[in-house]
Order: sequence, then structure tokens, then C-alpha cells
Amino acid sequence: MTTLQHAMFRLAASLALLVAMSTCALVARADEALWSQLRQGGHVILMRHAVTLSGIGDPSNFMLGDCSTQRNLSGQGRDDARRIGRMFREKSIPVEDVWTSRWCRCIDTALLAFENAKTMPMLDSIFNDDAKRAAEKTAEAMRVITRAELKGNLVLVTHQQNIQALVGESLSSGEMLVARKDQSGRLKLLGRLQPPSR
Repeated sequence: MTTLQHAMFRLAASLALLVAMSTCALVARADEALWSQLRQGGHVILMRHAVTLSGIGDPSNFMLGDCSTQRNLSGQGRDDARRIGRMFREKSIPVEDVWTSRWCRCIDTALLAFENAKTMPMLDSIFNDDAKRAAEKTAEAMRVITRAELKGNLVLVTHQQNIQALVGESLSSGEMLVARKDQSGRLKLLGRLQPPSR
């Protein structure tokens, strides 16, 4: 490598680092703006359950109410859920209600993070539902969510497919969307929050 090539390589690496640092700073400011809004209450937080053991869907012997037949949280998922709860407490975010799917991975995420939760069948996974049943669950969830009178924030712990059906967004495990009801009663997305890193 010539001296000029070496200098160009170093310049390119420095520019890439500067762009990465600027991007991180912008994300941090956007996150802090969202946390600031959440401290005011009145928001809906759509959360995908934390990381699970590997797999897609549930085993063929799945039974509601029997966690041993389901795909459950991994050790990392349990730790992530606790970290999410700690983050909410440290940032003084008022949580009025926590609603969850009846699947064990969602209940466990909710309880580990927020220590209480109400199971809501409308948030149950639509992964294996036919189109009619999935649409019915989604419509019911939207009706109940948009009618809720909130002083604090409402946290919904559910599944990837359900969130996609409700607001058209895809989330990774433990990721959260922050929304607020607009004047028409629809959910207006304000941003997303990543689960805290280890």
C-alpha cells in the first residue's frame, strides 16, 4: 500500500467512525425525547415479548396455560425483561396498566418487567389464526386500546404478527413502539425504543 493509499484508508476510516458516532448521538437524542413524552403519560406502548429459545411459533403439542408445551423466554430474554422494567423505573415512567397475551413468553416478559399484568385474549398470537379470526382479534384490540382513558401509560406485551397487524410495523424481541391516540381515535406512532443493552 502506498503512502497516499494508506492516508486515504485512514481518512475513510475516520469518516466512517464520525458518521457512526453522529448517528448514535442522534438516536440517543430521539430516545430521550420519547422518554420525556412517556413521563407525561397518556401513551400506548406496544412491546414484543423478550427473546425466546430458538424456534418459530410453538411446538405441535402447544396448550394454553401449560408453559412446558410452549416456546418460552431464554435466559437472555428473562434478563432483558428485567432490564426493561428497571429502565422504566429509573426514568420515572408512569405505567397505568400492563396488558398481555396469554402466551407464557408474553406473561413472563410483562411480570419480569412490570411485576403485574392482565391477560387479554385479544392480544393472543394470531400466528396460526385464519384471516377472519386474526382480523377479529386485531379489530377488538384496536377498539379496546383506543377507548382506554389513560393518565399513565398503557403497555401491551404481545407478538410480532399482532403488532404488525395493529400498526404495520415489525419489531425485534423486546423492542417497543410508542404511540398516542389522535383525534380520530387511531394510534399515531411517535417512535421506537430498543431494549437496554447488557
